[in-house]
Amino acid sequence: MRFIPALAACAALVSLAACSQPAPKRPSLEEDLAAITAFNKRYLATINEGDMKTLAALTTDGHVMIAPNRPPIVGKAANDAMNGRAFEQFEFDESWSPVETVVSGDLAFQRGTYVSTAKPRAGGESRTIKGNFLRIYQRQPNGEWRMTRDTFNSEPSPGGGTGAATGDAGSAPTN
Repeated sequence: MRFIPALAACAALVSLAACSQPAPKRPSLEEDLAAITAFNKRYLATINEGDMKTLAALTTDGHVMIAPNRPPIVGKAANDAMNGRAFEQFEFDESWSPVETVVSGDLAFQRGTYVSTAKPRAGGESRTIKGNFLRIYQRQPNGEWRMTRDTFNSEPSPGGGTGAATGDAGSAPTN
């Protein structure tokens, strides 16, 4: 009689072991850093090409942008609308120089500098601004990284102002 309960317990353990999946392999730090670098190249290319559709796909639904002199832009829809208005008004030439990237689990942050030139589509003088950024990236269930938080400032321009462009272009809104 004791044999049947022991046999049932063994069968249950074997069934559980067969159903369990090994934990997925976590990327190495070097792989994560390379993936974030590749993400940034793709993100910058979409800004510089004015590719709103791809740019929208590279942020999380809960994306928040904190730009100088304006309330936070909360959510993908608000961010996409603001970027869409900026792309209608300006052509951008933007570059980033990361200074520090830290990965912790499914989140990463990056600090660096940027230069952004906004050329009005209607004609007129281009404006170039320089500044600093801090971004937070989130690993998605498929392993890809997306931007989830973004904040930046502008260095003072030689004339003493903030260097910020006007209108919806703000201070490198696509940053």
